[in-house]
Amino acid sequence: MPRYIRDRTPGGTWFFTVCLRDRSSDLLVREIALLRRAVMGARINLPFRPDAWVVLPDHMHCIWTLPPGDADFSARWKSIKGRFSRALPDCASFRAAARRPGEKGVWQNRFWEHRIRDAHDLRQHLDILHLSPVNQGLVARPEAWPYSSIHRIRQQKGGLPPDWVPPPRVGRTACPTYPGVHHIR
Repeated sequence: MPRYIRDRTPGGTWFFTVCLRDRSSDLLVREIALLRRAVMGARINLPFRPDAWVVLPDHMHCIWTLPPGDADFSARWKSIKGRFSRALPDCASFRAAARRPGEKGVWQNRFWEHRIRDAHDLRQHLDILHLSPVNQGLVARPEAWPYSSIHRIRQQKGGLPPDWVPPPRVGRTACPTYPGVHHIR
C-alpha cells in the first residue's frame, strides 16, 4: 500500500482544509470567538502568517506562510485544534466512540494540505478559499460571508476591485490578483 509523505518545505506557503468530525455541525461559526482565540494563542508560541482564511460551519480553508527554516505546520494545527477543543464547554453530543484518549472528538484526525508552488497556484487557491461559502450554498457572493478574509483583502490598498466577480469555474478562467499576499516560497 502506498504511504503518504507530507511535503516539508521550510518557510513554505500552504493551503489547508481542516474539518470537524461531525460534518453536519455548525460549531465553527457558532463558536467563532473561541476559534479566533485558539488561532491567536497558537501563533504566540508557533508563529505563522495567515494569508487568507474562510471559516464555514463544519470546516475551514486557510493559506499560511511559515517562518523561514520552519516546516512544522502539524504542530500548529495540533495547537489550534487542542486550544479550541479545550475551550469548548463539555458537550455530550461528541461521540465517545469516535474519540482517542484525551480527545473530545471534535475534529477529524487529519487535515489536507497543499504547498503553494507559484503565483498562479496561489491565485487559484485563494479563489477556492473565498468561493467556498458560495459553493456550499451559504451565500450568493463571497463578500456576503462574514467569516472570510476577503473583507481584509478588499480593505487593503490595491485590494480586489469593488466589481470583482469570481471566476465561474476556478482554474478555467483568468484569476484576479490578490495583493494582500506578499510572496511565495
